[in-house]
Amino acid sequence: MSVLGEYERHCDSINSDFGSESGGGGDSGPGPSASPGPRAGGGAAEQEELHYIPIRVLGRGAFGEATLYRRTEDDSLVVWKEVDLTRLSEKERRDALNEIVILALLQHDNIIAYYNHFMDNTTLLIELEYCNGGNLYDKILRQKDKLFEEEMVVWYLFQIVSAVSCIHKAGILHRDIKTLNIFLTKANLIKLGDYGLAKKLNSEYSMAETLVGTPYYMSPELCQGVKYNFKSDIWAVGCVIFELLTLKRTFDATNPLNLCVKIVQGIRAMEVDSSQYSLELIQMVHACLDQDPEQRPTADELLDRPLLRRRRREMEEKVTLLNAPTKRPRSSTVTEAPIAVVTSRTSEVYVWGGGKSTPQKLDVIKSGCSARQVCAGNTHFAVVTVEKELYTWVNMQGGTKLHGQLGHGDKASYRQPKHVEKLQGKAIRQVSCGDDFTVCVTDEGQLYAFGSDYYGCMGVDKVAGPEVLEPMQLNFFLNNPVEQVSCGDNHVVVLTRNKEVYSWGCGEYGRLGLDSEEDYYTPQKVDVPKALIIVAVQCGCDGTFLLTQSGKVLACGLNESNKLGLNQCMCGIINHEAYHEVPYTTSFTLAKQLSFYKIRTIAPGKTHTAAIDERGRLLTFGCNKCGQLGVGNYKKRLGINLLGGPLGGKQVIRVSCGDEFTIAATDDNHIFAWGNGGNGRLAMTPTERPHGSDICTSWPRPIFGSLHHVPDLSCRGWHTILIVEKVLNSKTIRSNSSGLSIGTVVQSSTPGGGGGGAGREEEDSQQESETPDPSGGFRGTMEADRGMEGLVSPTEAMGISSGASSSCPGWLRKPPRLNPAGTCAGKGAPLPPPACACSTLRVEVERLQGLVVACLAEQQKLQQENLQIFTQLQTLNKKLEGGQQVGMHSKGTQTAKEEMEMDPKPDLDSDSWCLLGTDSCRPSL
Repeated sequence: MSVLGEYERHCDSINSDFGSESGGGGDSGPGPSASPGPRAGGGAAEQEELHYIPIRVLGRGAFGEATLYRRTEDDSLVVWKEVDLTRLSEKERRDALNEIVILALLQHDNIIAYYNHFMDNTTLLIELEYCNGGNLYDKILRQKDKLFEEEMVVWYLFQIVSAVSCIHKAGILHRDIKTLNIFLTKANLIKLGDYGLAKKLNSEYSMAETLVGTPYYMSPELCQGVKYNFKSDIWAVGCVIFELLTLKRTFDATNPLNLCVKIVQGIRAMEVDSSQYSLELIQMVHACLDQDPEQRPTADELLDRPLLRRRRREMEEKVTLLNAPTKRPRSSTVTEAPIAVVTSRTSEVYVWGGGKSTPQKLDVIKSGCSARQVCAGNTHFAVVTVEKELYTWVNMQGGTKLHGQLGHGDKASYRQPKHVEKLQGKAIRQVSCGDDFTVCVTDEGQLYAFGSDYYGCMGVDKVAGPEVLEPMQLNFFLNNPVEQVSCGDNHVVVLTRNKEVYSWGCGEYGRLGLDSEEDYYTPQKVDVPKALIIVAVQCGCDGTFLLTQSGKVLACGLNESNKLGLNQCMCGIINHEAYHEVPYTTSFTLAKQLSFYKIRTIAPGKTHTAAIDERGRLLTFGCNKCGQLGVGNYKKRLGINLLGGPLGGKQVIRVSCGDEFTIAATDDNHIFAWGNGGNGRLAMTPTERPHGSDICTSWPRPIFGSLHHVPDLSCRGWHTILIVEKVLNSKTIRSNSSGLSIGTVVQSSTPGGGGGGAGREEEDSQQESETPDPSGGFRGTMEADRGMEGLVSPTEAMGISSGASSSCPGWLRKPPRLNPAGTCAGKGAPLPPPACACSTLRVEVERLQGLVVACLAEQQKLQQENLQIFTQLQTLNKKLEGGQQVGMHSKGTQTAKEEMEMDPKPDLDSDSWCLLGTDSCRPSL
């Protein structure tokens, strides 16, 4: 199918959304928001549910806003562009349709990805890719007269031209290329967006006539009102690159008329500094800015210029690599219609321990800056936010000396969360804290470390000195991206995306798994059997665990009190089993006692370890001096303990171990703590302690009051930090990407919004011949264009509302009534028609209401008949049972006796507890 044909097919699939009442099987009721039925239609497969959590409002326009969401299925961030259809004119609704169709067609690494679109009453919600680095306009402003390096300009130029080449090959004219519509990720990946003004041309030689676009980037032919084509986009690209080279607009004036004169006459604001940039680059820009459209190169010709051709393969590979962490497959057809479940939540971070027994809420980490991962070190905390920024601060009491583990460039004791500015522009995916150092991983898999290098934990062979005060990149992993990092007190272990394991730092007790106790100051590859696929690494204070894909556990390091689970059970006299103790091991060894379970999570503490298996059961092993194993006593335990008691029947989703205590969270939103409660470790006040003075508890006890969901949890030393969430509001809406009709809503809400306008191919009308008001429609641009556009900036938008409500979009703040199932009421109870609805629509609504009443009456009648039949069947059954009672009595007695002999009662205890000395705990020989 040709690109034009594909365009028309996409257009036909959703043009009913904007004015056409005819559609293939779409809902015809006035309420487009529907309950998430199990199936999308007659005979269709089950609909997929996608769950979203609003984070914050990014910006607002005249007819909508853009809100950042977290999609829980893959923990990715997306933007929902929200447009109030009732406030749009017919042309503006067509522009919104046009943007969906264009984005659905385009799939390129340098183009904003379109994922889906939904309808909520009269609000159109377009789900798009999120770029966490802002836009090129802001990037240029942040330079503050410091020119870009040529290498960076060439990198941006290649990506922009690649995106333009893609849309031109699809026969699409963008018509609004500018720095505000060129978005960036924190890895400097370019994403071309905002296709509200884009136009589909039938061929390379087709011409358009409408006057659209932003004045600063308008081509001479646009200013003169003559026909234009793809070369108009090339002019805009030239203006953008000129801005990158000079940090000033190519053409500037005090009013639009003077601006057009300067554009037509070619009077530029300034010239490019030839001493800073190569002649080849300057000539490419001048070629794009040629007054004659015919003389301007095409996008493909630009890519074929020597400046880009020499490095084209290298840059293409870099683009692919940078896109890999966030790339999400899009639906291959337009017939799939997933359901969106949007849940507004409060997200808060609490800490306790170190002498503070009452959980302390961190006000800095709150709505709009929600946490996605937390980590506790012996002297400091670290938090990664949903927007992948890193915050650190100290957790110690007294005047302990710092070694730069906060990464702020000094040794100051910041006691409140502070953003690590040195990592600005880096998307941090994960962080891990050691005793006095910190290591973090970016989305690209690059590793940064800071803090004490006494044991070589910086991984740079101590070339940076004993202390590193700000983040330093480990070049060792430049070509071998890291998947996960974990830090012990004085060592580091990482897992790469190639499933290779590396370790370095202190080697005492063999914690590095390198068959020695030597210290290593650079990453060393760990020898792991090729048959094992490692999926996670986890460091204890003086040991290390590797978790395999099949749920097996390998361990090395100090095995004091069997905290690595390496001791072996030896068969002996009945009820007198012996254990072969393994004091420590310098190479990774299979923990055979854990082989009976498929382990999914493992959490080492200072003296004990906890693990969660695939069924959500909690296992503990190691020292039990303070009851930290949670078995109800303080006796020595040699084996693996499968916890029951208060956790019996519950699924544990998070667990972490500190110094002689354990914290766990269950799927029913409870938080439990047990072990040593000294120094506030269990968040117990003196009145809550059992027996008044006993600070230890050996049974898991609920803490934290009301129900909370725990996305992440971390304990180290005496401290605990966790994220807790509570649901504020929930709403279910249906995807409209399958062509479900929403035209009725638009028509009934907008005078004159009759069908047909969006169903035909876009034509250039007299109405379009005027320059549209830049602030008249929401086109995805969040920042004001230096006074030329009337949109609110993200900073101003965030100032409009504060507190928890700032993360909740407007359409969700006033949700429709929810039925007991938690879905939108509306399919069975039609919404009242708007004041401007036509009489035909009201008659149709009344007719449907009558049908509903008739159906309910018929259903009640059938229920009464079923009840009568059931009563008669009961009477017949009683008579039958009476006739057989005598014969069955003697036979039933004999049968029950035989069943008891053949099927003894199972040992229910063995399912909840692992008791030493029982057969169920002995390994099969």
